[in-house]
Amino acid sequence: MFDGPGFPKSLEEEVFNQWLEKGRLSKIGYHYLLVVWDAYEAVYQPVYLEHRDEITRYETSTTSTSRERLVAAYDLYSESRIV
Repeated sequence: MFDGPGFPKSLEEEVFNQWLEKGRLSKIGYHYLLVVWDAYEAVYQPVYLEHRDEITRYETSTTSTSRERLVAAYDLYSESRIV
């Protein structure tokens, strides 16, 4: 996943599927999975959110100077990409 020039590196599909499952099984009522790029660690990290409006707290720009950048956001249950 996330192969191509617009992404810092690829993400294994199995890892992504594990993140989806972890979010669904959480006792906290998460509804969204964000895939966030951590520029300092040079890795993707999962972020789970309960409310869609919380997504706006994450920058999506590739020229962002912050440590974390939103790469994509998914609905945990429909698995549809929303950002």
